[in-house]
Amino acid sequence: MNESPESVPNIVRNAASLARKAPLVSHPLNGAAQRKTVSLGDLTRLSKVGIHLNVVAPGVTTTEPHRHEFADEFMFILQGTAEVQLGDEIHTLTSGDFIGLPARGPAHAFTNTGGTELIYLVGGNRPDFDVCTYPNREQRLYVYQSVEGRVKDWVRKGTLENDNAE
Repeated sequence: MNESPESVPNIVRNAASLARKAPLVSHPLNGAAQRKTVSLGDLTRLSKVGIHLNVVAPGVTTTEPHRHEFADEFMFILQGTAEVQLGDEIHTLTSGDFIGLPARGPAHAFTNTGGTELIYLVGGNRPDFDVCTYPNREQRLYVYQSVEGRVKDWVRKGTLENDNAE
C-alpha cells in the first residue's frame, strides 16, 4: 500500500501534541474545572465508542462530580498523578493506572495532584440515550442521539425532585 501515514483516516499521529494545542475547555457547571481535549474517537470515525485524550494543568479538577446512568466510562493515566473522587472516597492514581466506572456507579471527578501536566485517556460506550447526574449541583444532563447528532438538554436545580413523579 502506498498511502502516506497522514492520509490514513483511522490513525491519529502524535495525539498528545494535538491535545496540548487544543483550546482549554471549562465544564459548563464549574468554570474552574478545565482541560484540553481531543476526541480520538471522532477523528477516527468511531460511532459506538467515545475516547478522548485529555491534558490537565497541575492543581486543576477536570469535571464536576457526576455519574452516568447508561454509559460505562474508563480512565487510563498516561502521565502524571491524579486523585479520583468516587462518591465519598478519594484514591490516588499514577501513570499506568486504569479505572473503570460502570454505569450507575458512584459520582466521580479527577484532580491533577502532581506538579506536571496530567495526560490521560478517557472513554466509554456511546449509548443513544444517557442521563448524567451532578449530585453536588442537583442537576442532570440528558444526552440523546437525533438525526442532527448528539443533543444535550440540562435539567436545572429544583426540578430533580420531580423526576420520579408518578
